[in-house]
Amino acid sequence: MDEATVKTALGTADSARVMELLPHRYPFLMLDRMYDMDGDKSCVGVKNVTINEPFFEGHFPQFPVMPGVLIIEGLAQTAGALCVYNQDENYKAELVYFMGIDRAKFRKPVLPGDQLHYHVRKIRSRGRVWRFAGEAKVDGQIVAEAEISAMLADTADARAFAAGKNG
Repeated sequence: MDEATVKTALGTADSARVMELLPHRYPFLMLDRMYDMDGDKSCVGVKNVTINEPFFEGHFPQFPVMPGVLIIEGLAQTAGALCVYNQDENYKAELVYFMGIDRAKFRKPVLPGDQLHYHVRKIRSRGRVWRFAGEAKVDGQIVAEAEISAMLADTADARAFAAGKNG
């Protein structure tokens, strides 16, 4: 590939690659695959929502609806995976630490059988802290949106941060 092709090629990540990028596992992995990965600028993540998701047993049995916080978590996981994807090839993030949610809005329920597309776009990054704007869509229609912040950390850094020893 020539240099121009490398700069314009959009990346993808199947489920196996997503699990290399994120520490999350079922039942808390809210991301099945990724496409249109444009460097560390933006990408689209996909979550196939199925009736056998464990949260549907209690939310709500008579009318199963995906919890909004899990939709936001899916946006955060997509953004976190994009951050790790763009690190040095030897980098291995132990944690992608979710730091904040702003301007979250929920527009429409997500139901079993829906396919969520998490559209994330980098707003800024400083060191290991990143901020993204995200929209979750089903059939091209926005169902949720939020701005999210995350930090790449190893376990020791995350424990220090949680204990308030981050300087």
